[in-house]
Amino acid sequence: MFIEQQQVGQMAVFAYLVGDEEKGEALVIDPAADTDELIKVAEKNKVKIKYIVNTHGHVDHIGGNVDMKEKTGAAIIIHEDDAEMLVDTPMAMLRMFGGKASPPADRTVRDGDLIEVGGLRLRVLHTPGHSPGSMVLLLDGYAFTGDTLFVEAVGRTDLPGGSGEVMFDSIQKKLCTLPDETVVLPGHNYGSMPTSTIGHEKQFNPFLR
Repeated sequence: MFIEQQQVGQMAVFAYLVGDEEKGEALVIDPAADTDELIKVAEKNKVKIKYIVNTHGHVDHIGGNVDMKEKTGAAIIIHEDDAEMLVDTPMAMLRMFGGKASPPADRTVRDGDLIEVGGLRLRVLHTPGHSPGSMVLLLDGYAFTGDTLFVEAVGRTDLPGGSGEVMFDSIQKKLCTLPDETVVLPGHNYGSMPTSTIGHEKQFNPFLR
C-alpha cells in the first residue's frame, strides 16, 4: 500500500492517491486540480485509478473530477447527502475557484460502507457539519478527514448546510473515539505540519478542548 499526499489548486487542498501496487489499483481522494500530476504518480507506481472519492461536495474539492474521470475512466463516489451538491455548483463559483463542473456520482455511500480498491478497504464515517454529506475515510490506521478536522483546527460551518453543533458532535463521537495513534490526513494544508494524529488533536487542537 502507498499513500501520496499532494497539495493542489488555489486553496491549499490536499489530494490523496491511495494505491495497492500488488493488485495494480488505486483511488484518488478530492482531486481538486493538477490531475495530471496525480496521474503521473499512479503511472509511476503502476496502478490504475479506479475511483474518485470526494470527502464532500464543495467546489474547492471537486473541481478536477471531470478531468480525472475523462483521463482515467474512474467512477465518482460521494456520500449520498452531498450527491446533489456535487452537480449543483454555480458556474460563478466554478470560475472563482478555477474548477469545472463535476459529473454526477456513479455511486453514493453512507456511514459504515466500504470502498474497496485492490486489496484495500476504506470504511466510511459520516461526519456531517461542514456539509450534510461530509465523510471521513478510515484505512489501516489512517483517517482522511476532509474538511471536518484539520491540523489543530476544524472546518468552517457557516456555509449552506453547515452546522457547528452537528460537526462537533461528529468529531467527538466519530473521530475522538478512534485510537490516539490514528494518523490524521486533512483536506487542506492549513496547519503547521501536513499530518497529525488523533491523540495530538485531542491534546493541542483548541476546538476539541
